[in-house]
Amino acid sequence: MAMAVAASTSMAATAVLMHRLPAAKPAAGFFPLPQCPSLSSTPFNQLKGSKRSPQLLVKASSSDESSIDTNELFSDLKEKWDAVENKTTVIIYGGGAVVAVWLASTLIGAVNSVPLLPKIMELVGLGYTGWFVYRYLLFKQSRKELATDIEAIKRRLLEVSKCMAANFIRLNIGSI
Repeated sequence: MAMAVAASTSMAATAVLMHRLPAAKPAAGFFPLPQCPSLSSTPFNQLKGSKRSPQLLVKASSSDESSIDTNELFSDLKEKWDAVENKTTVIIYGGGAVVAVWLASTLIGAVNSVPLLPKIMELVGLGYTGWFVYRYLLFKQSRKELATDIEAIKRRLLEVSKCMAANFIRLNIGSI
């Protein structure tokens, strides 16, 4: 439906612009492409006819429910920033995150500039996705196996986090 709207809008824009463009003079006797009938002879009202699909209308509205109070936002941010004990660490981590995002963007841009590499990476991704669907999602038994694997990983992460929390508490109490 969106394609039909885009095509009909494109045709209408072409018809309007055809009246403004100068007519091209074809070379004598040489026509590399077949000649198409000109849209400039078609009236605009016929292009706007009933064969077009209805267009999607978007209307912007203003409501107080979705508005954000900037003063409240800044006061909350200030309170959270004041609650942070080690501000230099937060700044260093934030700067590191910005550098990491910039570096990843640069790396992806470099990979995309190599002619065949992006298409090969897409094929690898599609192949891995197909394998994953076949291996874990297609059959009921393999879905159960995936669910048990995910639960085992969750349990291991919870055990590690409990152990880390206990060690953190022990170290902090021991230093007091």
